[in-house]
Amino acid sequence: MPLAVLAAPEGHNVARRRQSVTIKHVAADAGVSLQTVSRVINNEANVRPEMKERVQASIDKLGYVPSIAAQRMSGSRSYLILALNDRERTIEDWRAREGRDWVDQMLLGGMLKCAEYGYRLIFELVDTHSDHVERELNAAIAAMQPDGVILTPPHSDNKLITDLLEASGIRFARIGSRANGGNISLTMGDDDLAAMATHHLIAKGHTRIAFIAGSQEYALTQWRKDGWKAAMQEAGLPTKDLCERGDFSFTSGEAATRTLLARADRPTAIIAGNDQMAIAANAVAHELGMRVPGDLSIISFDNTPVVRFVQPPLTAIDQPVAETVSRAVELLIMANRGEELPPMPVVVKGGLVERASVAAPRTAATND
Repeated sequence: MPLAVLAAPEGHNVARRRQSVTIKHVAADAGVSLQTVSRVINNEANVRPEMKERVQASIDKLGYVPSIAAQRMSGSRSYLILALNDRERTIEDWRAREGRDWVDQMLLGGMLKCAEYGYRLIFELVDTHSDHVERELNAAIAAMQPDGVILTPPHSDNKLITDLLEASGIRFARIGSRANGGNISLTMGDDDLAAMATHHLIAKGHTRIAFIAGSQEYALTQWRKDGWKAAMQEAGLPTKDLCERGDFSFTSGEAATRTLLARADRPTAIIAGNDQMAIAANAVAHELGMRVPGDLSIISFDNTPVVRFVQPPLTAIDQPVAETVSRAVELLIMANRGEELPPMPVVVKGGLVERASVAAPRTAATND
């Protein structure tokens, strides 16, 4: 009785074929040197477009898949970018399940840009308040040996972290920071965005526009407050007793809103420093029997998914997180290649998304 021959699944054969194809096969098929194939795989700048097309055609034909392990052995690069986010706040957001998507947007922008250059993005959480931050960061660096590190607030201006990276000789990109220190810094133009929100409300006829600031731990908190204040002063409008501070939490937004709306000459509009405080402002207004936007208009910062589903959906400043992280990856790779960088800080600007939470104040509106 003949033995049955079991055929391997088609996908298994494809995987084996791809594993057997090496950079030498690609070089031979394209008729170029190993160094040229390596430069194309690593997306280096000093390769002619026609040569890139030629090598890429061989890669596609042979089904070659570059190996990061092989790339790391071929030189001093690791082809890894390490992105750090604050552990305490990130875990709190995940557990709350309230629709905040900062990490999602980080991964979207960072992973896609890394893939373009043959890199991988590794995401780690580090507690900026921890006494063990130096040990944690050193362990991550030793394990991964990243070619660059992306810092998000409040890590961006944490001197312990930035000093450690500088001492390690690792390039880093600070998001939400104007500090340079020989490295890369990026902002989202927070002061201009706050001014944009303020001008939008002024154009609707508002003159009593309040601002709920976030935590002082973040440099961008002051930039947003400065943008609101500058726009108000430019229009000749008062700011006294129109700014309250929160800490980016819903509870702090509630307290700030109650204080603002309890004043005799209360505001007709509020700009909140993030979505959670804006949602809190909306909830307090409804609790007090106020109409939004009839009695109070609200604009938020961040534009996370949740603001579309409250009633009314909130007008919001859209933070271009994915685009900013994508640009940070690109700048780190440029720096590692010795390419000239643009002046710092690099600004990746967001915009205003209009929804139903803004209207003319009742005194300026036509009677319904």
